Amino acid sequence: MPVEPPATVNAVVERPRSGWYKKLGALLFVIFCFEIGVFLVVFPWLDPWDNNWVADMRWVAEVWDSPYFRGALSGLGLVNIFISFIEVFRLKRALY
Repeated sequence: MPVEPPATVNAVVERPRSGWYKKLGALLFVIFCFEIGVFLVVFPWLDPWDNNWVADMRWVAEVWDSPYFRGALSGLGLVNIFISFIEVFRLKRALY
């Protein structure tokens, strides 16, 4: 009794497409990361930084006014901006 291989079907397998809500969520994430990043880069170096209740606390004021702390927050902001650009390119690749 000869054994024949199963008949092959030339079916095209499509990639599963993500819904519009996933793309919208990714776009909102990009916008959120970018806005938080710009805020963290700019705001620690402005005058309103010293006009809040945290700057009035004795044990925090020394760290709060430190340029190293402000620089660390600005660095965190740059990381957020970098993440937003990575997500833009990932979203662009998912659209095509």
